Amino acid sequence: MVPPADFRSYYGRPIVRPAVWHHDIAAYLFTGGLAAGSALLAAGGDATGRSSLRRAGRVTALGALVASTYFLINDLGRPERFHHMLRVAKPTSPMSMGTWILSGFGAFAGAAAAAELAPAPLRRLTTPLGTVSGYAAAVTAPALATYTAVLLADTATPSWHAAYPELPFVFAGSALASGAGVGLIAAPVDEAAPVRKMAVLGAAMELYGAHRVETTKGILSEPYAQGRPGKLLRAGRTLTALGVAGAVLGRRSRVVSALSGAALLAASLATRFGIFEGGIASAKDPKYTVVPQRERLARRNRS
Repeated sequence: MVPPADFRSYYGRPIVRPAVWHHDIAAYLFTGGLAAGSALLAAGGDATGRSSLRRAGRVTALGALVASTYFLINDLGRPERFHHMLRVAKPTSPMSMGTWILSGFGAFAGAAAAAELAPAPLRRLTTPLGTVSGYAAAVTAPALATYTAVLLADTATPSWHAAYPELPFVFAGSALASGAGVGLIAAPVDEAAPVRKMAVLGAAMELYGAHRVETTKGILSEPYAQGRPGKLLRAGRTLTALGVAGAVLGRRSRVVSALSGAALLAASLATRFGIFEGGIASAKDPKYTVVPQRERLARRNRS
């Protein structure tokens, strides 16, 4: 009997080429989600007459958007590449659609923030513009928060591709939680009741998605549980739990609310970096490409 062949890659090199993205893209994932969550926070504050939430959300959405654009362009290497991607719109390309989503959201978020920061004499004229633009940014925000999940899952990177059903939940929940973090830091405690609900919803979505990514993908869940990605994702879970607990139990304390908001922001950052690094790790090790392929072939042969 010939023993089963052991898989080997060519001189130990990866079978799937790891993504050429650097940590600028991981930071882009975080700031894009933060911008989306903050836009939703601002729209909720505007709709309920909570001016501190509206102002914090609009300003943060613009700041996060500027940072997000910087990280994306810096990773592209040549700034004109971003402009070139706007020459076409390809619905089947997450990168093409993401460029248009980012640009449209940027126009709305920028107009809303400009109206918010306008001098007092112009406030009467700019308020309607800010309201319309703020709601338009909020409508675009879910697409901004989740298109990056589609972008990662659409690659050949094994652990990203396998997690395509859950990554949108992780990224949407992370965006909501980070937006709630901004609200908890900026808002007085008597205005923060909707923010606490936003934090609980975002944390529930994020933890649910991350749990499934880390436990239901067989061998492809390993990169999310080991090494640096595992440490980051565990830190994200812990910070999320602390942030939600502080938001719910410390609702009368301005200090506890602010600390809870900071914990939620740190949790979102850790989660995004953990997901990013877990996928990169899975592409570097050939077994995460070969073993799932063999398992699929074995199931097909049995059927």
